Amino acid sequence: MTAGDSAGDRLDTSVPHSARVWNYWLGGKDNYAADRVAGAEYARVFPGVTHLARASRAFLARTVGYLAGEVGLRQFLDIGTGLPTADNTHEVAQGLAPESRIVYVDNDPLVLLHAQALLTSTPEGTTDYIEADLRDPENILGRARGILDFSQPVALMLMGILGHVADYTEARSIVQRLVAALPPGSYLVINDGTNVVSEGGAAAQEQYNESGAVPYLQRSPQEIGGFFEGLDPVDPGLVSITQWRPEPNVFGTPPEVDGYGAVARKP
Repeated sequence: MTAGDSAGDRLDTSVPHSARVWNYWLGGKDNYAADRVAGAEYARVFPGVTHLARASRAFLARTVGYLAGEVGLRQFLDIGTGLPTADNTHEVAQGLAPESRIVYVDNDPLVLLHAQALLTSTPEGTTDYIEADLRDPENILGRARGILDFSQPVALMLMGILGHVADYTEARSIVQRLVAALPPGSYLVINDGTNVVSEGGAAAQEQYNESGAVPYLQRSPQEIGGFFEGLDPVDPGLVSITQWRPEPNVFGTPPEVDGYGAVARKP
């Protein structure tokens, strides 16, 4: 970033952005007219998308809770952060273990503008933000090493971000390069979009991709499973995100959604 080149200067509000559209679906206020138009049209074609957005946030909270609580991890690298909302990674992790260290990574200028909201931390822990692109994993890792201790296990969170890398081989290479840098005992968490559960999702996504926003490619569960090659899956493995260790409730198991996810350990 050059002198005078602020995040606000680089913010293009005329084109929808996935982080802001998701913020709209979650009922947030950090979005613009283009985001609301794209989000509303998507929901018109696929009304279940708001439920999917909330299910994705709940999946993040459950997986971080599992890793910080049951597993005892204290370091999280969350790439594709999006805009802050309820149950952010640092809030869940530090709520269970105040000494947890969290690094958020995103390339959206609006997220950078809201970084101050993310940079809250318990006195015992650390929360930091890196502006970087998923397609440059070496840059992410190099900067994260200044904050996280890579001699100790790290949880790598890739939530709804890999679909922005259209080429599957490239997407797998990015994941492999990131995981290769992590020590044994680290964990990979992925949640990505599919179109195998609900009608209308594929059509809504195609229409969204033509809106001028950065396209997002929905993948099959088998392709999402390929990102975990060489890792040890945590029960129940790769499932619709609502089926991954759902919280007990009187209504029974929640319905599946068009997002698949898993947690796996690096041996």
